[in-house]
Amino acid sequence: MPSQYSSYDHRSVGRELDLFCSDELVGAGLPMWLPDGAIVRDTLARWIVDLERSHGDQHVCSPPIAKRALYEISGHWDHYADGMWPPMRMGDEEYVLRPMNCPHHILLFRHQRRSYRELPLRFAELGTMFRNELSGAIGGLSRVRCMTLNDAHAFCTPEQVAAEISGALAMIEAAYADLGLGSHRYRLSCRGDGDKYVADDALWARATSVLRDVLADSGVEYFEADDEAAFYGPKIDVQLAGAHGREETVSTIQVDLLLPERFDLTYLDANDERQRPVIVHRSVISTLERMVAHLVDRHGPALPPWLAPRQVVVLPVSAAHDADADGLAARLRAAFLRVEVDRDGTLGARIAAHRAAVPWLAVVGEREAAGNTVAVRARDGRQFAVDQGAFVGAASNIVAAHGHDLGV
Repeated sequence: MPSQYSSYDHRSVGRELDLFCSDELVGAGLPMWLPDGAIVRDTLARWIVDLERSHGDQHVCSPPIAKRALYEISGHWDHYADGMWPPMRMGDEEYVLRPMNCPHHILLFRHQRRSYRELPLRFAELGTMFRNELSGAIGGLSRVRCMTLNDAHAFCTPEQVAAEISGALAMIEAAYADLGLGSHRYRLSCRGDGDKYVADDALWARATSVLRDVLADSGVEYFEADDEAAFYGPKIDVQLAGAHGREETVSTIQVDLLLPERFDLTYLDANDERQRPVIVHRSVISTLERMVAHLVDRHGPALPPWLAPRQVVVLPVSAAHDADADGLAARLRAAFLRVEVDRDGTLGARIAAHRAAVPWLAVVGEREAAGNTVAVRARDGRQFAVDQGAFVGAASNIVAAHGHDLGV
């Protein structure tokens, strides 16, 4: 496993940074986000929505609950019931908290007639889901019972499937670069023995062949593993090592030939004849909970600047420089940066308190006030003096570009 993942554990770092907490009155596996954690979570959510929309996804919103009958049709009730929360009776019907977003997106696809001209049609959502994780498996943010999944479903023609998978692989690589996630492995997750998988050999062979061909064409290294597929089809899983080298699936791409059959999905081709679409399931960053866990496992308190709860802390040397520090902070906030002014304690103590977690410390004293400059202490140890306007512009640009180095 990559050694850089063993230095931090998000459960301890998260407590130190006040990112999240739990309470027995809420329940195990149901973490609550504290203000700084909510900043990281919400920034991540806005970023992935923008990324997906830039790739042609249409974001939707659907309820986290549905009738049990929906999951009987999808097959989740037969193949995944142990992982679902118990049904709730309302009148004569049973409702279930959803464990997946895909059945809702399928209903959105079939609520009107579709033409081949619309395809590929991609529905994406940050959808809340619930899973009945065993008490011994839950912990921190990486495995929870209520989660928000970054999820998308591309409804496409058979001829478009390979391009959808290739596009998803490219999006994952671009996302990992923004997030500063280095080493990861690709796994082709195949069917195993047993009745937890849909019994259709021809379906499995077709879907697995498509994934294997795209992986080969893309040139990425991968390994195959049996008994790791979804119950309805094979998938490409991106494996990341978290704290102490424990490896988990984060991103995933799945080819689904089964659910279009179960829900009788069709589109009209160029001859106005009904055809069956293929669904490509895709999650770029998994759940927001699991991705934050991996980011903290990887980076510790030093999250990428665009995700850091506080991007700049302004430090006046003394009370005489408070007004100048407040002026710089106002300029930084106007550039949409997250800023704090810290006046409490000696300058050395304040620098030490923020050095690990804050990307840039901006010291303002007599010399800086007179010259309209700022003494910057970057988190990587660099120190330099720079014009305040240049600092504001450079910090704003690197955050907007989801970058990692100030470069001034």
